[in-house]
Amino acid sequence: MNSGTILRQTWARSMRATKRSKRRGAAMAEMAITSGLVFFFFFVSLEFCRVSMIRHSVENALYEGARQGIVPGATPANVRDMARAVLSRIGVSGATIDVTPAVIVNSTPEVRIRIQLPLDRGLFAPAMFFVGKSLDRTLVMQREGVR
Repeated sequence: MNSGTILRQTWARSMRATKRSKRRGAAMAEMAITSGLVFFFFFVSLEFCRVSMIRHSVENALYEGARQGIVPGATPANVRDMARAVLSRIGVSGATIDVTPAVIVNSTPEVRIRIQLPLDRGLFAPAMFFVGKSLDRTLVMQREGVR
C-alpha cells in the first residue's frame, strides 16, 4: 500500500465518523418530537378505552339492578346495592342511582332505574376530553308475576 491509499482510507473513515455524529443529533431531535406524540396518543386512547369500559359497566349495572328489582319481594335498596356492586368492580364510585317507584309492592307493574355518573371521577389519567361530561342512562323493566 502506498501513502496515497492510506491517506484516502483515513479520510473516508473520518468522514463516516463525522456523518455518524451529525446523524446522532438528528436522531435525538426526531426521537424527542415523536415520543411526545406517541405518549399523547397512548394516553388519549387509554382515556377513550376507559370511558367505553365505564359506559358498558353502567349499562350492565342498570340491567343487573333492574333484574334485582323485578323479582317479588324486592326493594329499591336491593336495586341500588346491586348497581353499586357492579360499578365498584371496576373502581367507579360517586354514581347517583335513582329507583322508581320509591316503594315496590306486588302490584307495581315496572321498575325504572336511572344512573348518573360524572366521567371525570372514573378515569385513570387526568381527564382531558371528558371534563364536565357525565353519563345518564335509564332502564325500565316489567316486573315478574304482575298482570
